[in-house]
Amino acid sequence: MDYSFGTDEYIQYVLEKYSKMLIKLAFSYVKNMADAEDITQDVFVSLMKRGISFDNEEHEKAWLIRVTINNCKNHLKSSWNKLKVPLEEDISYIPKEDSDVLVMVLDLPSKYRTVIHLHYYENYSINEIAGILRKKPATIGTWLARGRNLLKSKLVGGFEYE
Repeated sequence: MDYSFGTDEYIQYVLEKYSKMLIKLAFSYVKNMADAEDITQDVFVSLMKRGISFDNEEHEKAWLIRVTINNCKNHLKSSWNKLKVPLEEDISYIPKEDSDVLVMVLDLPSKYRTVIHLHYYENYSINEIAGILRKKPATIGTWLARGRNLLKSKLVGGFEYE
C-alpha cells in the first residue's frame, strides 16, 4: 500500500508490517520480551518524529532495523540496565525444538546473533546485511560462518547418538 508518510493509515500499516520482526530482532539482543517491546515502541516513536518519507520500502525496512539495533545497543550500555537483575525469559510458548535452537542462538555473541537473525529469520542476503550494519560483506560472511559453526558445535555436542 502507498500511504502518505505520517498519516494514521501509514502508522497502522507500518505497525502491522514490521512490529513482530522488530520485536524479534530486539529480543535477540536484549533477551527480555518486555525490554524488546519497549525498544520497538521507541523505534516507532522515532519513525513518527522523523518527518521525512523514505525512498522505497527497502529503505524504510533497513532504517527501522538499524534504529532497532542502535536502540538495543544503547539499552545494553545504559547504567540502569547494568544494575538490574535479569529474570529468566519464559519462552514456553515456542515449540520445544524451536526454543532449544533459540536459546542457543541467544547465547551467541551479539555480532553472530544479529547476522544469523537477519539472514535466517528475516531472509536478508549477506550484501543487504552488510549495508544495514555498515560492514563489509566479507566481514558479514565471516560472522555468519563463525556463528553457524558455534551453533553446530553446540547442537552436535548437545545430543548423544547411540
